[in-house]
Amino acid sequence: MNNYETVFILTPVLSDAQVEEAVKKFEDLLTSNNCEIVAKENWGLKKLAYPIQLKKNGFYTLIEFKGEGTVVADLETAFKRDERVIRYLTTKLDKHAIDYAVTRRSKIKSAKA
Repeated sequence: MNNYETVFILTPVLSDAQVEEAVKKFEDLLTSNNCEIVAKENWGLKKLAYPIQLKKNGFYTLIEFKGEGTVVADLETAFKRDERVIRYLTTKLDKHAIDYAVTRRSKIKSAKA
């Protein structure tokens, strides 16, 4: 099993309930393909670096997961088919990126506490 992280941007015209529904849809896709979700972060509504589809903002979400390489193609196909997703990026994490992600998550937890 490989470690991956995916970041996707949802259109800003969605309500909070619709954003949660979209994120849940992609989480369910991963868990149905025998993936383990390591972490999920909702970064909220952020300004885009440049307009995409005439939109200047978007809801950012990061999901880290462990799974087989074939699930990435299924996930990206689901991103392409969903009109709520305006951009996405999935990367395979090496051992250094995994260590960095663990320390980043621990810093976030300590900052919230």
